Amino acid sequence: MAEIAVADGSWTFNGEMLRIVPGSGKDVDELRRTLGEVMVPLEAIAGVAFEPSRKGGHLRLRLRKGADALSDAAAGTLTAPADPYRLAVPKTRAGAAEYFADEIRDTLLVYQTPSAPCDDYLLPVPNVPISATAGDGTAFFDGERVRLEWTGWASTEKEKAGPQEFPLPDISGVEWRPQSGMSYGTLRFRIKGEGPSSRPPQKDLRCVSWGIQRFGGATALVAAAVLARLPRDAPEPPPASPAPVSDDVHDAVLRRLGELGELHRSGVLTDEEFATAKQAMIRRLQDS
Repeated sequence: MAEIAVADGSWTFNGEMLRIVPGSGKDVDELRRTLGEVMVPLEAIAGVAFEPSRKGGHLRLRLRKGADALSDAAAGTLTAPADPYRLAVPKTRAGAAEYFADEIRDTLLVYQTPSAPCDDYLLPVPNVPISATAGDGTAFFDGERVRLEWTGWASTEKEKAGPQEFPLPDISGVEWRPQSGMSYGTLRFRIKGEGPSSRPPQKDLRCVSWGIQRFGGATALVAAAVLARLPRDAPEPPPASPAPVSDDVHDAVLRRLGELGELHRSGVLTDEEFATAKQAMIRRLQDS
């Protein structure tokens, strides 16, 4: 088992499942606190990397397209500190983070996990009812309909129009974008039979908008909850399975055993962590 625990949260990987738990500090983003613990199965992972920086870096997880409703709803626009699949790592833990990323990458190689888009979500979708407030409105979703209610920050047009409701069968899509620069953050719903809206977000009755990034709150989770309950497009057929690469697998496992020894000798891994990781790699070598 591999584990890294820092102020930003903890990641634990047992060879089959990655458990992500956000930190409890006040600096942890509202979206991550609301989402809470996430269990990511190995087959949902497309890749992982440690991205170093001057102060340490980030562990960053990439998921297969279609595996997670939140990732699909955000379409790659979630950034730190809101991204639950990114862990801020201090400089003193950079070595452990690199080892952790290597452990997952080697497991992906050994078990030849697929990389094609998923037919069904592999991560749990947000439960309903769910709601979130940001900027000029609050979005409610009970599994059957979306309701938008306006706050005191709403434009005159939205206040005059009053709350808006959209039955789920009338919704053709949902778009979520974070606030960036001078652009508003938005949670926008597309309605069947209506073309793309040309109205600015602060006047669009299908849209909740905010002008300060942190005020986006948990709106991405509402977007994910709605998206998960809309009909899914037919996935592209997966590519042909590659030829077996047992030699590459053996080489990767043997190389990893050598790296584990170096990490143990340098003090990055404790005796217990080294023994556990070594046993897991030996089992993979025997099974491959």
